[in-house]
Formats: sequence, structure tokens, C-alpha cells
Amino acid sequence: MMRIVDFRSDTITKPTEEMRKAMYEAEVGDDVYKEDPTIKKLERVAADIVGKEAALFVPSGTMGNQLAVLTHTERGQEVILEDWSHICRFEVGGIAFLSGVQAKTVKGTRGVMSLKDVNEAIVLDNDIHHPQTGLICLENTHNMAGGVVVPIDVMNNIYNLAKENKLPVHLDGARVFNAAVYLGCEVKEITKYTDSVMFCLSKGLSAPVGSILAGSEAFVEKARRYRKMFGGGMRQAGVIAAAGLVALDKMIDRLKEDHDNIKLLASKLNQIDGIEIDNESVQTNILMINIESSKYSSKELVEEMKKRGILTSVITDSIIRFVTHRHITKDNINYAVDKINEIMN
Repeated sequence: MMRIVDFRSDTITKPTEEMRKAMYEAEVGDDVYKEDPTIKKLERVAADIVGKEAALFVPSGTMGNQLAVLTHTERGQEVILEDWSHICRFEVGGIAFLSGVQAKTVKGTRGVMSLKDVNEAIVLDNDIHHPQTGLICLENTHNMAGGVVVPIDVMNNIYNLAKENKLPVHLDGARVFNAAVYLGCEVKEITKYTDSVMFCLSKGLSAPVGSILAGSEAFVEKARRYRKMFGGGMRQAGVIAAAGLVALDKMIDRLKEDHDNIKLLASKLNQIDGIEIDNESVQTNILMINIESSKYSSKELVEEMKKRGILTSVITDSIIRFVTHRHITKDNINYAVDKINEIMN
């Protein structure tokens, strides 16, 4: 049987035994009636961790982000987004389809938008021809930039700019706990510069399902109504929320292991001819390799790796993504590097 090393995403993580036990034993009720005690506990714990008044358990990060946009904006407005943000590129045009708003993209440096560019993107002139800005969205860590962390001072400055213009700020914090571990701070030190935040329980934190959307009580109650509209009102979903509670209690600190493993992987792949790595972007648990100078396209190399049990993701014709998670060990990395070296040479 072929050995498989799966670097495609941290979404492939499976629940721990402690999670499975908690799920089996979970006390449940009907969450649409706000009667599921496990979900209510998860929402209280999650809101406290990110320093918000309230939180809402949702099936996916995409739903959480789309609820945030719909709750914050009015139809016909613009949302300021980094050009390669998940909300802009990987949520099926949802902000246009569901919220009736358009994206105004800002090209960031390694995923980080400058204060100057965000300021220039804001339109609040009431000109009858111009869509007006309704929301600023940030992403931390930034997936397509290679898991880069948006510095807290940048978030602070953009948040202050937003408040000067009476605009809300939403954070796509799918991997915000990776950012907090990298920065060595509590996650609320990041999320305090936002009006709302979404984070995933089912990526590096290893829960099987679910994300959290947090903000003010008024924001969350409005989002709860839209969640029902989106088909996200769940019934006895405490069985999955129970895993989320274990994730928040037990799985955050171990993310550093994933960060250490991505650095190990990067250092070894950097020694292979035909592979180039932007070392400054190697910060958390995502690695982008550039193979433009090799004889392979990304699709070709990904297929060759797959034949040897190494699973990765095509990003562009010359960029391939690797993601570390709790199922990736140092031994897995050494095995994968040996196989990739064989292919490239």
C-alpha cells in the first residue's frame, strides 16, 4: 500500500479521540430555538476568546464570511478587499450574489494592504454615480500569500482609518490562531481591531465541522437571522460543537508544531534545484513554492508527486501550495522531500 503524505490543506485533519468522545457524550437541544446547551457554551467561550460580545456557530468559514458581509452592508455598496483574499477569490462571487455588493480590490504586499492604498480605495462622496464603501475586510493569516501574518500595527491603523470614516472592519480569521501563535499573543490582541471576526474550527484546530462568527450582540442577532435564510440553522448540532470546544481548549498551542514543520519543509525544499521559496513569507503553516525555473508546470509536478503519494495543491502554473497540520510529522517531511528530489533530478 502506497504511503500517503497529504499537504493539500489543514482542512483534512480528523477529530482527535477526545473530540470523538465529547461528540458522543454531548448534551444537545434544538439550536434554532437556542436550546442546544453545547452550542451555547461554544458560542460563549468563542466570544470570550476573541474579545467580542457574542458569537454564532456556523457550518463553514465561507458562510461566516458571507453572513458578515450581508450583515454589515447595504446592496449597491463596495467592500474593500485584498486582491487575493479568500472572500474575493474563493467564495464563488458570494458577496455579489448574496449581498448585492461589489469588491474593490487592493493589491497587497505578501497579502498585506497598505494604509495608503486602503485610504485611497474608500469612497464616501455621495456622488450619485459612485458605489459607496460599506465595509473593509482583512485576512489574517493570508492564505494565498503563503500564510503570512498581517502585523497588529497594520490592523490597528486600518481599523482607526475605518472608524474615522464610520466603516466596519471584518476579519476573515480562518487561521487567526496561527497568527496569534506566530506573534506570541492572545488572539484578542488581533481581533480587537475588528468589528467582526470569523475563524475556523475545522482547519489546524482539527474539529470535523464548523466555524465561528463573532461581534457585537446586535451584529450576531442580525447574522443569526441571515444564517437561517442561508440554510445554516442547525438542530441538535451540539454533537459537532462539542468537538469545537475541545479544539479551543486543547489544539491552539500545538499549532507551533505545524509552523516548525513548515520551516523544516521550506529549508529542505530550498536546496532542490528548480524550486524557489520566498523565505520572508514562511511564517505559519502554509508554504508556496515557485517552480518556474524547472522543467515542470505545477500541474505536471503535482501529478508526479501524487504518483509517489505526496498530495499538494496547484495555485498557478508555477506555484504549488503545501500546508502542514497535526497529521504531518518530521518523518513525513523527510520522505516527501526525498521523493520530490527524485522527481526534480
